[in-house]
Amino acid sequence: MNSALPSVPHRVAGRCFARPARGVFAAALLAALALPSHALFKVVGPDGSVTYTDRPPAAAVGKPGTVARNSGTTEPSALSSLPLGLRQVAQRYPVALYTANDCAPCDGARRLLQARGVPYTERTVTTEEDAEALDRLTGGRAVPSVTIGSQALRGFAESDWQSYLDAAGYPRESQLPPNYQRPAAAPLVQRKPEVAAATPPPAPAPEPVAPTPSTPPSPTGIRF
Repeated sequence: MNSALPSVPHRVAGRCFARPARGVFAAALLAALALPSHALFKVVGPDGSVTYTDRPPAAAVGKPGTVARNSGTTEPSALSSLPLGLRQVAQRYPVALYTANDCAPCDGARRLLQARGVPYTERTVTTEEDAEALDRLTGGRAVPSVTIGSQALRGFAESDWQSYLDAAGYPRESQLPPNYQRPAAAPLVQRKPEVAAATPPPAPAPEPVAPTPSTPPSPTGIRF
């Protein structure tokens, strides 16, 4: 079950939003962590108002069956190999990383998650369909982006990502078992298998034509 995390200010697409004073931020983060486990759903109303509730928000509307949604970090069999505490966090707040090719900040985002031992899935954004799907999931097209539960962070700001991972309960030091295998990156939008063009049947071979017998020359030398 995906849950929203307490709001933490972050950078979007290279721009910095106003950050509250350190004391205010620390108090807000501590208060968020003190919320009961059943009150971590964040709901944003049409007027921009933010409320927290113990009921999960309605599922996001999108094209059914096309977007690889963040329903879990790995296959259940892979999660079963994790320590109990980490497995519970990964099931409640699955992490998905959205990246693109030739993206230096994406490399930094991978290093952060891997160094911290966060089990995550990686979705690549390479086509216009991928970009549209990323916009629906995170509210923008910036890469790298990450979703922690249903909370989306656009653009890589290490301190902000660390704060949200702390709030979700991910340990600071890696607890992944030595034999853990991270899932391979996959396109955000599942590609439809290409259907090979039908090969036309070969043209029938021409029927053999019997040779015409030659007429022997007449004794008079006249040919017919």
